[in-house]
Amino acid sequence: MSQRLDYSKIAPGGVAALGSVYSYVMKSGLSHTLVDLVYLRISQINNCAYCLDMHTRALLKKGQSIEKLTLLQAWEEAGDLFDERERAALAWAESVTRVAETGVPPEDYEAARAVFDESELVDLTIAISLMNAYNRMAISFRNTPQAVSELKQ
Repeated sequence: MSQRLDYSKIAPGGVAALGSVYSYVMKSGLSHTLVDLVYLRISQINNCAYCLDMHTRALLKKGQSIEKLTLLQAWEEAGDLFDERERAALAWAESVTRVAETGVPPEDYEAARAVFDESELVDLTIAISLMNAYNRMAISFRNTPQAVSELKQ
């Protein structure tokens, strides 16, 4: 599969705007590892190869275990491998990402609010929304994952 177009060259202002949101999330006070785990889980749900590759590499560089990354898709069954904040963030990310199916019900909101304060929950939801946007851009225009690029060299 080859890239359809390079949207960063065609719409640099739009890409910069997304980058500004990313910078906001990174300065929000949420753990960068938590955000990357959420980004990876969203990318699993959306089947975004480019983002799966990128966030897996980022988490490995941050020292996350291969076991944790391998079990991320089944985090609910992974016991104490994921802490309370991670489990709450992953559940919220799944509900928000699948909004058309879930409607983000009150029980999902209450579960997230039990762990995150209002500001954290808003920032987390901004991060979730951003990754869903990035996934849609990468999938639509066929961004090539680094792993695939490396094979071609």
